[in-house]
Amino acid sequence: MDDQAADSSRDARSVPGCYRHPGRETGIRCTRCERPICPECMVDASVGFQCPECVRGGSGTGHAPSASVPRTIAGGAVAADPRLLTKILLGINIAVFLAVQVRPSLLRELYLIGAWPPAPYLPTQGVAEGEWYRLVTSMFTHEEIWHVGFNMLGLWWLGGPLEQALGRARYLALYLMSGVAGSALTFLLAEGTTASLGASGAVFGLFGATAVLMRRLRYDMRPIIALLVINLIFTFGWSNIAWQAHIGGLVAGAAIGYAMVHAPRERRALVQYGTCALVLAGVVLTILLRTAQLT
Repeated sequence: MDDQAADSSRDARSVPGCYRHPGRETGIRCTRCERPICPECMVDASVGFQCPECVRGGSGTGHAPSASVPRTIAGGAVAADPRLLTKILLGINIAVFLAVQVRPSLLRELYLIGAWPPAPYLPTQGVAEGEWYRLVTSMFTHEEIWHVGFNMLGLWWLGGPLEQALGRARYLALYLMSGVAGSALTFLLAEGTTASLGASGAVFGLFGATAVLMRRLRYDMRPIIALLVINLIFTFGWSNIAWQAHIGGLVAGAAIGYAMVHAPRERRALVQYGTCALVLAGVVLTILLRTAQLT
């Protein structure tokens, strides 16, 4: 009896873990490379199962490499590094922050401002003067260490799981559209001569999309709701914060996130990218209306 129990214990310990999810024990291996794969990673092949890398390389499934690639809940391709874009976005934000520290005059070319200088002078700078690029560059610009620190912490916590759940292309669309929507609402509602900057609009978009995703997966909503409420308290209780960017990003992120995870399979791309196009159209309309007011 004791010998049998010991043998069983050794057998249990010898069960390998999935090469992409080490914590998941599995007895199935890829028929091509023989790496252990869990049910989430295995792809039907003409004989047995294959791992995502072998399928992606077109190694003998008998059909196009993309035909059986594992998909995320939003229809995106499963990536080997599920946080790659999040790392790149973090790097861009930090690089711009360091560039501003080295050359402070660069800040004037990157932040969001409606029109400058103010009346009675004729404005020569600002979104109303055709510098639309500020809607995007301001999303990656920070001046204070605490500002970039909090935003990058939020980006890392929220961005990684979202990138894994949505796929890279959809995640990037969500991030950029949320940030631009926040910039557009700031341009519309803030004073034309008030400068604003930061990735807060995009990060709040990630908040909105995370809440939608957690509800879709039927996870406990209390942690994300509590975190969002705390951030909203800071938004409206702290001076010199562009609350417009936070609200604009949050609404856009929730709308795009809903389209990403609830789109019907047969019209998935149309609904997902169509929603992004509608958000972009709203941004353009907002810019045109505000520009008419300021010029």
